[in-house]
Amino acid sequence: MARITCEDCLEAVGKQNRFKLIHLTVQRVKQHRQGEPFLVEGKNKEIVMTLREIAASKVTFANIDSFPEGKENSKNTETENELSSDNS
Repeated sequence: MARITCEDCLEAVGKQNRFKLIHLTVQRVKQHRQGEPFLVEGKNKEIVMTLREIAASKVTFANIDSFPEGKENSKNTETENELSSDNS
């Protein structure tokens, strides 16, 4: 697989803003650590895989908040089910 560069990621983030790139990367790495799967294939470390996702425009500021939503909803449903079974 080709090497990932910071410039590839900055083009995807836009306006050559490294500060935004860092924030997007950190937010996505936190999602991976909570169990979110990678959206690109590869066998690199977590940070490199995250940068590959950003360079491929699979993770952007527009969609970063939508990824863990399904998990949070399922956790809330499980918690509600546990509470309702305890009350009955």
